[in-house]
Amino acid sequence: MNTNPEKSLPSWLPLVGGAVLVVQFAGLSAWQISRGMEKLDQRSAYSAEAGYSNFHDGAEVRAYQPLKASGSWQPDQQFVLDNIIFNSRNGYYVLTPLELKPGAPLLIVNRGWTPKSGPTPDLAAIAETIALDKSQVTVRGRVGALPRAGMRMGDAILPGDTWPVVALYPTAADLESKLEHPIQPFVLLMDPDESDGFVRHWVPEEMGPGKHFGYALQWFAMGAVLTGLLIWHYRRRGISDG
Repeated sequence: MNTNPEKSLPSWLPLVGGAVLVVQFAGLSAWQISRGMEKLDQRSAYSAEAGYSNFHDGAEVRAYQPLKASGSWQPDQQFVLDNIIFNSRNGYYVLTPLELKPGAPLLIVNRGWTPKSGPTPDLAAIAETIALDKSQVTVRGRVGALPRAGMRMGDAILPGDTWPVVALYPTAADLESKLEHPIQPFVLLMDPDESDGFVRHWVPEEMGPGKHFGYALQWFAMGAVLTGLLIWHYRRRGISDG
């Protein structure tokens, strides 16, 4: 016969567990508010910038700054970034190196989005679509970055000597390795009015600040409800004990 009385959970355990969750909910809410404010700042910066500054190798730049750069296209070493969705259609971003001057890091220019013609890349058709002359040009655009994936499986660039190269969310290091040449620390998002480009609809972030503020409200509401339940529980417990 078991004479040991059953042990109940300590009365403070639900309070501590609930308090930990409330703190976590508050932290998540604050983080979403912070991200929303960042998006507002990004959109303000994107809208406020006016005029195109001349870019030269080594010049400091800021996000979404309008720039114009002069150099020569390197059409024989282009990249097409696969799995880029625009208006619910799958396609590519076309990245073309621009040589500012001999020996200087190459400036990668995102010439925009072009639709995919089939389930697998047709390199011959892609090469024809994105072809351009190795000419001296001045290109206008905004300071941007390479698109990023939440998770990437496998190599960004498969081994091979064929150009153009199909890539899946490459990093700057991936591009430099394939080009065997350094590149500038940003990507120039070609202006929609420039020729030799494709579909260009540049926005700071697809997920706007409103969604972040909405998520923040949800986390705050969950924390408030849990706080109310904890207060109700311990008031009720106090009445019962009394």
